[in-house]
Amino acid sequence: MKTTIDLPDDLLVAAKKRAAELRRPMRELVERGLRRELGERADGTRRATGGIQWITVAGGLPPGLDLRDRAAMHARIGRHQ
Repeated sequence: MKTTIDLPDDLLVAAKKRAAELRRPMRELVERGLRRELGERADGTRRATGGIQWITVAGGLPPGLDLRDRAAMHARIGRHQ
């Protein structure tokens, strides 16, 4: 579908420059930006928003640490209640 939008000149110039750097049509750049803003993937499905982004690394709990014992955890990190 075609549409017309009014953009500030500096934003349009920056967008055209970015599209040229990516060697992509301006239409694609605008579409990707709108999908990102609306929380959609390229296939039209919704992306989870407002949640926790989990980052995992190799490792684990220190030996002998019991997550159910809050006082022991605080003592281990030097925090006293």
